[in-house]
Amino acid sequence: MILQSFLRRPLWFEKIFVVSLPERTDRRDGIRLQAALSDLNVEFMDGVKGDTVSTKAVPVDEAGKGLEGPWLGCWRGHMNAVAEVIRQNLTSVLILEDDADWDVRIRQQLRDFALATRALIQPLAGSPPSSPSFADPTLLDPSQSAAHEMNFHNLPTTARPVLSPYGDDWDLLWVGNCGVHFPFPHSSNIPKGRVIYQGDETVAPRRNLGSANQPFTLKEEYPEHTRAVHHAQEGVCTAGYALSHRGARRLLQEVALKPATEPVDILMRFFCEGTQGRKKGVCIATQPPYFNSHRPAGPVSASSDIDDHKGEYRKEPKTDMVRWSVRLNADLIMSGRTDYVDQYPDE
Repeated sequence: MILQSFLRRPLWFEKIFVVSLPERTDRRDGIRLQAALSDLNVEFMDGVKGDTVSTKAVPVDEAGKGLEGPWLGCWRGHMNAVAEVIRQNLTSVLILEDDADWDVRIRQQLRDFALATRALIQPLAGSPPSSPSFADPTLLDPSQSAAHEMNFHNLPTTARPVLSPYGDDWDLLWVGNCGVHFPFPHSSNIPKGRVIYQGDETVAPRRNLGSANQPFTLKEEYPEHTRAVHHAQEGVCTAGYALSHRGARRLLQEVALKPATEPVDILMRFFCEGTQGRKKGVCIATQPPYFNSHRPAGPVSASSDIDDHKGEYRKEPKTDMVRWSVRLNADLIMSGRTDYVDQYPDE
């Protein structure tokens, strides 16, 4: 059984790639340790500096506009990782940036995520293959404006997936982001289904949640410790995302070979929404994210290879919205202890 073989793979993906500049040995050491403490194997994909990319290799628009500098290098590094999924003929891959951190309970989290994604995209069990039916009525008719909400604790029974535990019809899973919206009512090509998981103990208290996207509907309208899984709208940041093989092919076509005029996360947004001349992919996101950027103690300028933060110093390390951070609990894990430090305890 394909599913049985996937259960033995890391986090139900065939491989985990980490995009990382070779000279950032500090980050490589950190994520290599995290992976070992989580019983995961990672494969590094060398990041790229923008000044090493030939201008002839950068797709530009009619005005000659294209990415430059660090933003260009970031785009190319991610596209190299995407191309490697195709070259190795991998069924699915999780791609992380080298400062990503995650919860000690990541396996439990992604198991729950898989149950949610199946409810969103898999046919209902027993429906005929020739004319399948789905739990989300907006999947086949995304022009509907009303959201269709499903309770995680009472999900419908869906057909057993064949290609991936996350379902058989997805391109990109946006599991590490700085923010993402629920699909807008007026988005005519994005399904409005959402799975709401109330009482997720891995979700930080609302006072500790943040998003680059405003309004932050999850925080403002749902109870404490609520997680949402839904089709992606206006995703931001690429701390972590997964690609199916089909998704890697589509992303290479739509993001690597068409004008690279915006940062790579915005180009992925265009792909997920089918805008700016891109054919739409099937993209599912979670909020809050499972993977987020770790910020170590020390000069803030070391936290980014794109932005500059001269003169600033961070006294305490942190990872936004990750409660039982693997990085911050490394000493406890290596000591065999399970009384993990919760970055964001309840009052």
